[in-house]
Amino acid sequence: MFSSMTSVQQAGSTEKILLQHLSNYIEQETDRLNDLKRFYEKVNSIHRALDTPIEDPIVAYTLIKRLQSEWTNVVYSIEANENIQEMKDGYENLRKELPIIKDVEGAAKALMRLQDVYSLNVHGMVKGMFHGKSSPDGNHLYGAPHLPTMSADDCFQIGKVAYDMEDYYHSIPWLEEAVNLFRGSYGNWFTEDEGSLEDALDYLAFSYYKAGNVSYALDLSRECLLYDPDNRRVAQNVAKYEQILYEKPGGDEIEEAKLPRPNVTHLQTRDLYEGLCQTLGFQPWSYEDPRMLCTYDTNHNPYLILQPIKKEMVSLRPYVVLYHDFVSDVEAEKIKGLAAPWLHRSVVASGEKQAEAEYRISK
Repeated sequence: MFSSMTSVQQAGSTEKILLQHLSNYIEQETDRLNDLKRFYEKVNSIHRALDTPIEDPIVAYTLIKRLQSEWTNVVYSIEANENIQEMKDGYENLRKELPIIKDVEGAAKALMRLQDVYSLNVHGMVKGMFHGKSSPDGNHLYGAPHLPTMSADDCFQIGKVAYDMEDYYHSIPWLEEAVNLFRGSYGNWFTEDEGSLEDALDYLAFSYYKAGNVSYALDLSRECLLYDPDNRRVAQNVAKYEQILYEKPGGDEIEEAKLPRPNVTHLQTRDLYEGLCQTLGFQPWSYEDPRMLCTYDTNHNPYLILQPIKKEMVSLRPYVVLYHDFVSDVEAEKIKGLAAPWLHRSVVASGEKQAEAEYRISK
């Protein structure tokens, strides 16, 4: 699902059906609804502000994650009774259309890929703003009309995906955001969440340990024990970190900024294309060239005299033109509707065969 915006769009329609099931349940049930109403209002407000089609990558990630785990947690946290059975039946009927854990992981990796290609500031991404790393308050690369903020659990799941790949370059900033957001809401338990402050501290501490910052890993592990004093594994980690620092005082000099970015061997021109992406392909001379025109073109065809084609010059070398309104919106939707059932994951050459690749996620 995560590799096609068409599939993500279909997921939005699926979630609207689930939202209606939840609405029907709320009308029948009066007890134990405070937490459910909060979740309902949260998702409903997102859909009220949602653009069609879904283009924002953060909206796409949070939508896929909600459908894969949060709705499951909400539906099956409710006490079994006659009123809820209809909603559960509706949920089970839609299960085949819901994303799987692989989709959530793919969407999380997509955000990390955007983070790298455009050198984005994670703190800004969490707030729905795409800022360059070097200037978190400026260099605004993209902003949705309605800023889609991320929850602590959203950030935790991205950090956990990176952690499971032993990618501490990405896990640390996302888990840092998760910890800060969980701290801010500590004491408020949300049914739909998979993670908690203790989980985020645990993962972040070990990420820093693997990155070489043992003293900060120790501080985070001690904080984790304050919330979960019976966690024997974290207690063992505390003793381990204390022993390391005792034997090598001052030996943890590696900071997050010095973590090497994971090597991508299949993209030899990575620095070149990322540099172009980070400047947004800015080519001022193109717009100053008087030969770069927009015209109506008939191509000497009498059928086009009354309705000429809208032609835009895009590039002289190489010669590229763009024809606008080549098909109508109705025709475009018809083509997409016919094509959608036949979409499948793109592949790349793999020896004499073809295979899916992590870096090519189109359909």
